[in-house]
Amino acid sequence: MNEKWLYKIDDLKLDNEELLVNETIFHNANGYLGVRSNFEEGYPEGYDTIRGSYINGFYDIAEMKQAEKLCGMAEEKQTMLNVADGQTIRLTIDGKSFSMFEGTVLESSRWLDMQAGYTARRVLWRSPEGKEAEIVIKRMASFTRLPLFFMDYQVTPVNFEGVLELESVHQGNVKNYCNPNDPRVAGESFQHLIPDHADLQEGVSYLFTNTASSGLQVCTAVKNVISRGEETEPVIRDHCAVQKFRVLAEKGERITLRKYMIFADSVRYDELFSKAREEMEQAVSVPVEQLYQEQKEYLDRFWESSALEIDGDDHLCAAVRYNQYQLIQSVGKDPHSNIAAKGLSGEGYEGHYFWDTEMYMQPFFTLTNPEISRNLVEYRYAILDEARENAKILGHKKGAAYPWRTIMGKECSGFFPAGSAQYHISGDIAYSTVSYYLVTKDLDFMAEKGAEIIFETARMWMDLGCYYKGTFQLHEVTGPDEYTCLVSNNYYTNLNAQYNLHWAVKLYRLLKEAGKLDKVAEKIHLTEDEIEEFERAEKAMYLPYDEELGINPQDDSFLKKEVWDLENTPKENFPLLLHYHPMYIYRYQVCKQADTVLAHFIFEDAQDLETIRRSFAYYEKVTTHDSSLSTCIYSIVASRLGMADKAYEYFGDSAKLDLYNTHQNTKDGIHTANMGGNYMAIVYGFGGFRLKESGAWFAPALPKQWEGYRFKLIYEGSHIQVEVNREGCRFTLESGHPVEIHVYGKACVLQDSLAFALA
Repeated sequence: MNEKWLYKIDDLKLDNEELLVNETIFHNANGYLGVRSNFEEGYPEGYDTIRGSYINGFYDIAEMKQAEKLCGMAEEKQTMLNVADGQTIRLTIDGKSFSMFEGTVLESSRWLDMQAGYTARRVLWRSPEGKEAEIVIKRMASFTRLPLFFMDYQVTPVNFEGVLELESVHQGNVKNYCNPNDPRVAGESFQHLIPDHADLQEGVSYLFTNTASSGLQVCTAVKNVISRGEETEPVIRDHCAVQKFRVLAEKGERITLRKYMIFADSVRYDELFSKAREEMEQAVSVPVEQLYQEQKEYLDRFWESSALEIDGDDHLCAAVRYNQYQLIQSVGKDPHSNIAAKGLSGEGYEGHYFWDTEMYMQPFFTLTNPEISRNLVEYRYAILDEARENAKILGHKKGAAYPWRTIMGKECSGFFPAGSAQYHISGDIAYSTVSYYLVTKDLDFMAEKGAEIIFETARMWMDLGCYYKGTFQLHEVTGPDEYTCLVSNNYYTNLNAQYNLHWAVKLYRLLKEAGKLDKVAEKIHLTEDEIEEFERAEKAMYLPYDEELGINPQDDSFLKKEVWDLENTPKENFPLLLHYHPMYIYRYQVCKQADTVLAHFIFEDAQDLETIRRSFAYYEKVTTHDSSLSTCIYSIVASRLGMADKAYEYFGDSAKLDLYNTHQNTKDGIHTANMGGNYMAIVYGFGGFRLKESGAWFAPALPKQWEGYRFKLIYEGSHIQVEVNREGCRFTLESGHPVEIHVYGKACVLQDSLAFALA
């Protein structure tokens, strides 16, 4: 094992909070399925645990009661389901059950190998009778066989020969985790899965389970293979399959139980049994070494295109690498799914997809794996009809308004002031679609799907906004800052809408020139008159500016409010949303996260640098960073302003958020958006990268804490490596055709290699 690719902890702590966090940190996922890293043998009674296995995009419908049934309010939501428990394996040594809470743990460790693509736990254990055994358990969610989760359970008697008994469980009677005291997870338990039937064929247990309300079905299949010993046939009772093994093991002999688990769901497949059986047959027919080799080769390709190295801070480099690995584990690999706020690592935010994908995570894939980025756009295209319907629910006569949080396209937010009112999500989706085009120049895809998203979201802005004294304004919207809701002319939202309208006009003309417009224009009845209206609104868009302070107000009323006294707010009262009524928070100048500062990053050319500098200084004083989406953005803008120390301080906080559990809620799942933002803080922040209509722009800087750093990206099909160190910066064309890039504002053609002194 190469230490560079490992995240490892030794001498495992057994306090409940640590166990819950490590369930998240060491989970296995591949974008289709995710399994939390619970102890196979379980915890003692009374311990809290979130024992979950999930499928991306598989959901049930849950009731969401509204105290007052007003028009258009969401009264149901989708929720990601814990579909089965296949990770349970119980070990008995000469009649004594193995548990880290009993006997003596002589040695213990847990690790994630990000090059090989598996997690592992090793325990050297002494039973109360003095018998010592080494237990090593590897777990893998296959990137090349998406329905496959695999476990390699090895037991070696150290100082005895005796009877080992293993019991493997495949449990279909499961529920989701709930915590009524935390708004970020489900507040009540409900039986979302109803057992349908079970089957047993050729030693494989098949459990078929139906959702209670959404009309979906899931099949999970398990096959156990032991290296030697006696085995019983699996027994299925009450939708739970159990198989037992008994081995008389010699001292020093390694006994291995391999457990194959297949997931198949009706969102993607018509014949679940056929799919599960086919995937199982293929998995068990190849040597285990091949499964591991396939995993490594997939990750070799991933790291080759996206590797980001930091010289001079190994711990930070490891945290960044961990974050990148979690992104590839979390991202959906088909048009039926996206990236949940917690990936597939836990049930926080109920598996919903937010704007986080487009503005924080998709940039990583757009620059390193454009085909995955395209897939994310395809998901948004697949739910475009639901977005059109959502616009109608919100009162719009035409256009598409994407839901704030969703799985299958319907709105899941029950609190519209900080949910549906965040109209900027539609502009964010348009923005990320344009970004995909700017990197790939894939006009065929835009003609087929992307342009329709951009035209329909542009229509929504026209219906949402109105003209006032010659300016186009947007009222009753909420920007990214969820501590300030239902305002007029949120600066970020207005800029976002302006960009959306601009690209609707530009794409219309690009497609028309290329002879690719007719199909989409005819489908949605798009007219030249509409395009002219888009252009007029774009040019007339109102962008608030305060002459006295020389900054862009977050919205029309923000600067009129009293400033929240953050300095004298007790530390235990953060995050504010858990300790103060929303309306109380709304009356103050206080930001949960970057809002206007985010606008200065995403749309930096809309303002001069000095205005951005004044805005940054102003909003920094009133921002709590209660959201994990915040510090990475402040790092990027600080970099742009030449505030090297401040940029690094903000960056350091974001890089280790989950590994250090700094927000105290990693048990509910990883913070995927922060992980994407962390990548952006390096590439867009220190690397000074910007993707613009005019091309790819770079302005690298080197933090004084580092010796250097390197990253790779793909632009217009060409693979580029950027290296930055104390000698300067170098751009290398690793493959593909020569491309034009801009370095420190200067246009140049990258044909082989270009070197620059640091500005």
